[in-house]
Amino acid sequence: MRLVPRDEQGAAHAALAALVFLVAVTAAWWALALWPAGDTSSEWLARARWVCFNATPDGLPDASGWLLLVGQPIGMLAVMLAIWGHPLKAGLRAQAAGWQGRAVLVACAGLVLVGLAAAGVRVVRASAPPLATLPGDELPPDDYPRLDREAPELGLVDQRGERLALARLAGRPALVTFAFAHCETVCPLLVRQTLEAQRQARERAGPDLARVPQLVVVTLDPWRDTPSRLAWLAESWRLGADAYVLSGEVDEVNEALDRWNVVRERDPRTGEVVHPTLVYVLDPSGRIAYATTGGVPALLELVARAAPPG
Repeated sequence: MRLVPRDEQGAAHAALAALVFLVAVTAAWWALALWPAGDTSSEWLARARWVCFNATPDGLPDASGWLLLVGQPIGMLAVMLAIWGHPLKAGLRAQAAGWQGRAVLVACAGLVLVGLAAAGVRVVRASAPPLATLPGDELPPDDYPRLDREAPELGLVDQRGERLALARLAGRPALVTFAFAHCETVCPLLVRQTLEAQRQARERAGPDLARVPQLVVVTLDPWRDTPSRLAWLAESWRLGADAYVLSGEVDEVNEALDRWNVVRERDPRTGEVVHPTLVYVLDPSGRIAYATTGGVPALLELVARAAPPG
């Protein structure tokens, strides 16, 4: 039997300890990024995920976040192998020499595989296609009912920390819709469609801003979409300068939703909100001209009908 010098044993133990530390830090890092928080997610966790991984509203990191999650452990492991390659191999061989050591190595490998599988399930669930779809290319008929009624006041806080009153929207049409950050079904589609309608209307109108709708998204989940999170949410939804996301105290948001006749039902256990797709089209005077369930062509057409003749 070859006797291993004491200094080589010390180096092997140090290399194994460094490897264990790397695996533990990586596991904690991935748990911070991907652990399903559900209704218990706090503001600090959402902000930490946004700062560390550029998390999107579905809770997953963006491309740069994934690069950090995957690239950083690989880079640290490469540095470790370059510095402690031989001691690390010697330590692993010594650990595998006995049945207890082999059991520990197998258990660690099993935990890593379970963690990777859980991360895969989390990604698949968050990236799954929406369970509901919005109208596609249907145009509203000529006799589509015009509501022509006074719009209720909003008065909620936007992503800039300012109270948004209807008077600030005067002079241009507006799209008012309702969504929330944790929604993984219709909300992302609804926000994207309203933004796309706004973009296409801007292209058609050219310099005539009076025909370009402003966009207002009122949260359906003031418990989690608090005013301090709105800047993150606006950036995640890629809202422009003339688009607003609103929240406030729970009671005042619910009162505003009631004024706008938004039907919804919240599950207190999960925080999920069941709601219909709804977009109000306001004319430049601030009156509700139309209500629709979405669809870019329908939104463009109703905005054109609500705006003054060109």
